[in-house]
Amino acid sequence: MTVLPDRSAPPSTRIYQQHIPRSGYGYLTTRDGTKLAIDVRLPSGPGPYPTLIEYAGYGYADPAGAVSGISPIANLMGFAVVDVNMRGTGCSGGAFSYFERLQSLDGYDVIETVARQPWVLHHKVGMMGISYGGISQMFVAATDPPDLAAIAPLSVIDNTATTLYPGGILNTGFALPWARQRDHDAEAAAPGRGEAWALQRIQGGDRVCAANQALHPEAVSDVAQVFANRYYVPSVAKALNPLTFVHKIRVPVFMACQWTDEQTGGHCPDLAEHFSGTRLKWFTFTNGAHVDSLDPATAIRWYDFLSLFVARRLPALSPAARALAPQLYQVAMGISGVPFPADDPIENQPDYASSLAAFERLAPIRVLFDNGAGGAPGTPIAGFEQSFARFPAPGTQAASWYLGTDGTLAAAVPAAPGVDSFTWNPRARPAKDFSGNSGPGGLWGASPQYHWTQNPRGTAVSYLSAPLSQNVVVIGAGRLDAWIQASTRDVDLQVTVSEVRPDGLETYVQSGWLRASVRKLGRASTLLEPVLSLRRADAAPLPRGRFTEVTVPLYYEGHVYRAGSRLRITISAPGGDQPEWAFASLKPRGTATVRVAHSPVMASRLVLPVVPGIAVPTGLPPCPGLRGEPCRPFVN
Repeated sequence: MTVLPDRSAPPSTRIYQQHIPRSGYGYLTTRDGTKLAIDVRLPSGPGPYPTLIEYAGYGYADPAGAVSGISPIANLMGFAVVDVNMRGTGCSGGAFSYFERLQSLDGYDVIETVARQPWVLHHKVGMMGISYGGISQMFVAATDPPDLAAIAPLSVIDNTATTLYPGGILNTGFALPWARQRDHDAEAAAPGRGEAWALQRIQGGDRVCAANQALHPEAVSDVAQVFANRYYVPSVAKALNPLTFVHKIRVPVFMACQWTDEQTGGHCPDLAEHFSGTRLKWFTFTNGAHVDSLDPATAIRWYDFLSLFVARRLPALSPAARALAPQLYQVAMGISGVPFPADDPIENQPDYASSLAAFERLAPIRVLFDNGAGGAPGTPIAGFEQSFARFPAPGTQAASWYLGTDGTLAAAVPAAPGVDSFTWNPRARPAKDFSGNSGPGGLWGASPQYHWTQNPRGTAVSYLSAPLSQNVVVIGAGRLDAWIQASTRDVDLQVTVSEVRPDGLETYVQSGWLRASVRKLGRASTLLEPVLSLRRADAAPLPRGRFTEVTVPLYYEGHVYRAGSRLRITISAPGGDQPEWAFASLKPRGTATVRVAHSPVMASRLVLPVVPGIAVPTGLPPCPGLRGEPCRPFVN
């Protein structure tokens, strides 16, 4: 038996001299002898090809087409893609364990092996992918493979905890079912178990795939890990938290995320300030669904980035590729007639050097405002955009609105004391604000049929500002500091921020959550980016009979509250304001009474990151119309 070290570079690079198929299905052997299932998908035309790796535990290597992958888009844009199934999934050997060190080292081996293939342009490769295939890039790139040219992760998480346990509350709507699906897919292929395409391969005579199932039963259960790690345990969680290691990434980075991503959530922007290992980094943030990291404006910037840093050539999207854009968005989103932008200043440069220089002059942070308002309502086109030198945006100010009597929200601390109360009842509204088709033509379409209902009277407290005298641009996270008293020793809270417009309509903007017993903030917490400790030692029940200040961290937003609109916050039991996230394991089990105090001594307040001086060239967007932000009539 040979025991290999867990450092990135292997003791010998001889394994990288192996040949993999130039096109089609095959296997790639890693340093420990594990065979990973791959499928090489080529663009039209002769090689050598600029090449990208797409790597996850989904059925990426399925020869019939990558499950949840985006390789067809990369092929359309002239890139070869090597789709790889992680160890312990599909036809890949080994046993699965969520982002264990071996998965990162496997990724290193994939990069180095593929880069040495004779059909790979420049013998350097990039990584691309969305969601799971985006998250994996950060883990692999942190191992610093010598022949990795760049990464382009889309729609990712910043930290396992912010998606799995938002505010310390288990996300049973998306994260827990996702973990259950990983356990299912990691099983040995059999009827009703494992990935279906692997069983088809075995039944078709693939002996390697059949042999590779041997260790699948040794998988570490994702679901078991979820319940075993309700609290933050550094020895377990740190290695699964990209915030702690993305500073190790030294290659160019292009990332796109959505504030209102219904799957991974709106916390990805927290990553931007942590990519300190490279000066070549660009981030695009917008409102929208999980798929909106491929909106036309972002897709073209993504293509430019990969052309410059992987293909090392002047971006020149073919007329055929441009002509297929409407078909792409019809398939991906269920929206017809969506083109790529007609003008691309990066592509319009005279040569590669000029184009590269122009791209490198782009500001690192790009915010697309009012996605859904730039064309027909609900199409993935922004109303306008703004760029910034860093994140948080320069000049960001912490603006406070204080809770007051009669449901007011004002800039000054209230002069008189007051207390409001509500009946905590998570069954007062549906658990989610959307049901049905959560993909193309449904939630990802132009007109998703949200059911975003008002809280029944008495089951929430709301606070409303006076009409704004000018546009207020908010970019970043925020918090609600609230003095609360509950009839139970623990209570789960949801805070939702919305815009009440002059036309009597209300637009959802963002939410935050908190289990009161884990209210203690961690040392990394700041005024505008509160971070919960989530450590067991810091957990404590609410004191009996007195008010306690708690901070509810809000997820990130990039929103213009127009002049004449009013800010609204609603405090309630969790649920009813998200299309995918839900919270079935809440505290307490029954109902409770929650009281919220506001006074000069107990000043409850909303704090948001306001960026002054931004010119807003557009008026109120259509409502409904903003992607990922449902609309309803306002009821006070």
